[in-house]
Amino acid sequence: MITEKEIKAPNGIMFIFVLLALQIGTIAIVVNGLMNQSAGQAILGLVAAILVFICWFGFFMVNPKEARVLQLFGKYSGTVHSSGLRWANPFYTKARVSMRVRNFESGKLKVNDKNGNPIEIAAVIVWEVVDTAEAVFQVDDYEDFVSIQSESALRNLATSYAYDHHEEEDISLRSNPNEISNALKTEVQERLEKAGVRVIESRISHLAYAPEIANAMLRRQQAMAIISARRTIVEGAVGMVEMALHKLEEREIVELDAERKAAMVSNLLVVLCSDEAAQPIVNTGTLY
Repeated sequence: MITEKEIKAPNGIMFIFVLLALQIGTIAIVVNGLMNQSAGQAILGLVAAILVFICWFGFFMVNPKEARVLQLFGKYSGTVHSSGLRWANPFYTKARVSMRVRNFESGKLKVNDKNGNPIEIAAVIVWEVVDTAEAVFQVDDYEDFVSIQSESALRNLATSYAYDHHEEEDISLRSNPNEISNALKTEVQERLEKAGVRVIESRISHLAYAPEIANAMLRRQQAMAIISARRTIVEGAVGMVEMALHKLEEREIVELDAERKAAMVSNLLVVLCSDEAAQPIVNTGTLY
């Protein structure tokens, strides 16, 4: 595996003056040889002038948060991170690699969740290159690699969790956004590690049922929400009835037989569990 090796490239401004002086000097040698009719001196000066002229192609610019990967005849030589005008061997190939933070937003993917329900899901992946050598040499196109592997990880994540549920001990795509984001970040990072890419953040940007089942699943969610609410109401109502009977017996306000207790429990549960306000009927006669 090829890993990044940072090298220092000389300051380009300094080399401009150096090459300019050498270029003028070699031209002067050629002119002097021609004037003195010295063929050897003229040829030597011409060769030197050509070599200096070739050196002018060694200049390159490195912008902030950018790197240049240098290769000499197919062999990796190193990476330059220092920004500004730089000079290196003119025979180097200098591949530009951006070190800036970038984001990738996937399209809306249609997949089946853990329960087999078709859903639409999309995500935003924030990433940056941390190893230029791996990004350039380990994969053909690291940007395309990021997009394909991110979508693949998103598909795998969607099939591993249910869209929604009402079981608190389980994780779902809709109910646990932080846990899902962490799981997505971990999976994407594992896939992009070999390309010298670090995942900074990952978030689900779109999550919905597929249109063909959206209405049915909405009714299902409403029904499950009603059931969950009813369960809470019943649990509270039973506790209140139990407390009322206990207080009546504890303070000896009234003694009720089993039949009267059953009637009282029934009436209290109707009042407490009813969707609408109950209309009480006041008994003005005796209890029995």
